[in-house]
Amino acid sequence: MKINIITLGCSKNNVDSEVLAASLQRKGHTVWHNSMKEHGIDTVIINTCAFIQDAKQQAIDEILLQAERKKHGLITKLYVVGCLAQRYEDDLRASVPEIDGVYPFVRLNELIGDEDFDLLGSSDRILSTPPYYAYLKISEGCDRQCSYCAIPLIRGKQVSKPVETLVEEATKLAENGVKELMLIAQDLTYYGMDLYKRRDLERLLRKIANVKGIEWIRLHYAYPINFPYEILDVINEYSNICRYLDIPLQHVSEEVLKSMGRGGNREQMYRLIERIRSKVPGIAIRTTLLSGYPVETREHHKELLQFVKDMRFDRLGFFSYSQEEGTPAYPLGDPIKEREKNRRIEELIATQEEIAYDLNQQKVGQAMKVIIDSEEKDCYVGRTEFDSPEVDDAVIITKDKKLEIGNFYNVLIEKADHFDLYGKII
Repeated sequence: MKINIITLGCSKNNVDSEVLAASLQRKGHTVWHNSMKEHGIDTVIINTCAFIQDAKQQAIDEILLQAERKKHGLITKLYVVGCLAQRYEDDLRASVPEIDGVYPFVRLNELIGDEDFDLLGSSDRILSTPPYYAYLKISEGCDRQCSYCAIPLIRGKQVSKPVETLVEEATKLAENGVKELMLIAQDLTYYGMDLYKRRDLERLLRKIANVKGIEWIRLHYAYPINFPYEILDVINEYSNICRYLDIPLQHVSEEVLKSMGRGGNREQMYRLIERIRSKVPGIAIRTTLLSGYPVETREHHKELLQFVKDMRFDRLGFFSYSQEEGTPAYPLGDPIKEREKNRRIEELIATQEEIAYDLNQQKVGQAMKVIIDSEEKDCYVGRTEFDSPEVDDAVIITKDKKLEIGNFYNVLIEKADHFDLYGKII
């Protein structure tokens, strides 16, 4: 078959699609990721997300689009995998007859035609990213019980990938030209508890940092409560571990955090960020906040807004509460009107934009190491160690000389705005 794998959702889904692609290719099929080709493809596999309502709707829209293409003879086979398939297998089969197969995670081996297929166990991948960076998924599932989150229902309990397997995978990636690794998991900080009966992210980081050819390593999705501060010592010890930490906090109000099932309080959140910054000077902290949770009052929102002003996060994402069936928060309903949710989000975004502008202005005049992501008509676009691909800021570089995509250069930052830096090669 000539297969197009369309991947929706998070970077963890990207890794799943890459493992799937490698397994299908070993079976003799030809595979593309997110191809825009209109001809020459006979099979589409949609790897879906089902985290919140918007993600589910995007997946449904894509399924219906591909079902329509099948009706018109543009493709012959349509399969659905991923989180939506895991959660709504029967509904999908019943409502979209054009689908040839719906495969939850536990039955992906049937799609592959290999009873030994293991999504987490394989280190072979066909990258969907540019060849110089990749995501390294260190565990699957989650043991946390955040009340709003459906991930444990979909992905199950945390299953860590062995250190040796991850080092082998990182080594293969480096040998194939990968220079930047993003370590990802639903909860990085709990890595190893199931395998080694202890948190083992520190040991894993040291092993990965010693893989020849990996110049940047960054950490995504650390859980804040009982944060393992020893990993900060590792960041300081190894120059190829970026001073960058993605640590979704979700909220700061004790009442909201308690209802969310996350624990902690305002003082702990402040102290956590302050301690991280004192241990790793200059670290860029990225976080995500959830607005419009059912018990969130306007006073709680003001508390969250003040938290953003006080903490001055380097990178900040927001999402509105989505009521998901089966989660502990589902019985709370969804009492906050959509208009009010949007108003709160807009207020948070406006506050963060001012902070981002100020922080970016402080970088003007600095020389920074930058990796080149793309060449445009009149400029190059790159990133610093403080910016993860797809989600963070960019560096716009004057086109004075020929630069190689995926290479590192020193760039003098000459100006900045809310979202991007502008500079020239030194």
